[in-house]
Amino acid sequence: MSESIIKYLGKMNLNAPTTTANLENTEQILNIQFPMNYKEFIKEFNGAEGEIGPNKYVVFWSLEDIVELNEAYEVNEFAPGLILIGSDGADTAYAFDNRYNSKPIVEVPFIGMDLEEVKVCTDTFEEFLEYLYKS
Repeated sequence: MSESIIKYLGKMNLNAPTTTANLENTEQILNIQFPMNYKEFIKEFNGAEGEIGPNKYVVFWSLEDIVELNEAYEVNEFAPGLILIGSDGADTAYAFDNRYNSKPIVEVPFIGMDLEEVKVCTDTFEEFLEYLYKS
């Protein structure tokens, strides 16, 4: 994993690693190929929670939670094409926009979840960590 990703995770509680098989199974269930730098993160830590930067809190869900919570929030009904991967611990969800080959990372409100409410944040997971760190 790149040092630039590691530096943003310093204050976070990191989960234990997961297996390649678990990652591949999750991708199959959700019909997505996660971007490589996200795969590296999720395989090594399978989620994380805590402060990122001076004023931001984030929860990156484990693979198991990603599957369960996308179903629970009925993402396919309200925002088809999005794959939620975490939140700010409050009212904003973070997701990959699987409608595009580049799979940008977006923000969307939990309440009133709708594709019209999607805000593109960045194109890569590493850029997303920097975005969170600086916001």
